Amino acid sequence: MQGTVDGFSYGAVTPLVAYLMACLGGALGLRCTTRSLLVTHSWRPAWLALGSAAIGSGIWTMHFVAMMGFTIADTPIHYDKPITYASLGLAIVMVGVGVFIVGYRGATGIPLFTGGTITGLGVASMHYLGMAGVRFHGRFTYNTLTVAVSVVIAVVAATAALWAAGQVRGFLWSVGASLVMGLAVSGMHYTGMAALGVHLDGAAHGGGSGPEASVLAPMLIGPLAFLLLAGVLVIFDPLVIMGRPQRTPVEHKPGVPAAAVAAHTDRRPALHEGRQPARRPEDHRSRTPQNR
Repeated sequence: MQGTVDGFSYGAVTPLVAYLMACLGGALGLRCTTRSLLVTHSWRPAWLALGSAAIGSGIWTMHFVAMMGFTIADTPIHYDKPITYASLGLAIVMVGVGVFIVGYRGATGIPLFTGGTITGLGVASMHYLGMAGVRFHGRFTYNTLTVAVSVVIAVVAATAALWAAGQVRGFLWSVGASLVMGLAVSGMHYTGMAALGVHLDGAAHGGGSGPEASVLAPMLIGPLAFLLLAGVLVIFDPLVIMGRPQRTPVEHKPGVPAAAVAAHTDRRPALHEGRQPARRPEDHRSRTPQNR
């Protein structure tokens, strides 16, 4: 029996909130990736790990916020918790591999392609493993071509976001990268849902409904709390916001002669104890009468 699916039972509310969650996770994760490029190698793994966890949590939160609006007619929906939490771990690990590659090898060439591909595959894997944890009286089928398109969307957009994060061009640049990352996750999700077909087992099993809030809320509390803490850490770190290291002092700038710096600092006249400017010898000569 063919089932009827509604992915927007709450209208535009769930897609919009889900997109914002994906952008939040992407923004935090990409800023942490940018921050890792401004510190010593001893601190870089910590920032990259924090960025990976932020992006993975944002992806996972986005998915299940969007699933709140997903219903199947004539059957209730439940979740297999071990598989659901495994999808969170898979997202963090695969995104982490891609982020670490870009963080250590740079956001260009083969490292960027490799890191973006693994990150995009992590987004797609999280989605389809999360869908494997959905329980109802029936089974899912997928259109192979549409699934392939969803994976390509995730890979291309994730690669673009990592490239933008690696440029270290300031806060606004990273905001744009996070919007692209949110587009990657949301676009991949809803393209993957468009590939979905539902087959019910036998007759109707009661009224259809989406997952209950009491089921999803406990699963969302942890990732949301982590995103909040990561956000606080990012906000109170100036280098994460500015996206560039502090300016080098003038006297240490390469290519600037020390004599030029000293001449610049000596332009102001010296002051005596009486706070009056000291007169230079040429000043006395300029006051000598010209007719003598």
